[in-house]
Amino acid sequence: MDRTPTAAQRRLIAAADPVTGRLRGTAARLAALGRLGLAFRHPRPPHDWFLTPAGRRWTLPQEPAPAPAAAPAPPAAVFAARIGGDAPDRGGARRAREVASAWTGLLELRRMTRTDGATDRPCAWERAHLVPAAALALEAAGCVPETGEGPGYRVVASAQPEAVGVYAADPAGLRSCTTALEGAGWQVSEHTEPRSHGRRHLLASPRRG
Repeated sequence: MDRTPTAAQRRLIAAADPVTGRLRGTAARLAALGRLGLAFRHPRPPHDWFLTPAGRRWTLPQEPAPAPAAAPAPPAAVFAARIGGDAPDRGGARRAREVASAWTGLLELRRMTRTDGATDRPCAWERAHLVPAAALALEAAGCVPETGEGPGYRVVASAQPEAVGVYAADPAGLRSCTTALEGAGWQVSEHTEPRSHGRRHLLASPRRG
């Protein structure tokens, strides 16, 4: 069977949720993607359709785009969790909606990829993307990232396996980060850096089991 999607089907794939791979479209078009092996229907209600690994490969450019007749509009920014050290965010309510949507999508990914449908523990995607996953959990809980204009959290890669380091400006900030991460299903411990005059930081890892 030719597994090359049509132009209309590629547009459907391109519009899939970037985190969960959830698809939106007519029943006929979704079923056609299923026959191509590019999508599957989840067995649990509400029986949504999601991209398969083969379908996700079609979210990458497959062929050169034709030269536009006029200057194109700027592309929509791809969502990225704020890890700290970023430029100040001016998104306001729009950014809050984006964060809420990304967190909802991540919870759905947890539900979809666990046999018991639980959403209280991180999933494989989070364990493979520790820094952005921890940052999203913090931002979704209302913690403020560090910027050039003010203090906040900062998430960094750690030498510890399956763990990230989390820094904050003061003990209250660390406590807020601990509460947010534990509420999102992460294991958190607090440590003192031996060569930093007693500076404290967190080590956080996705909880299993």
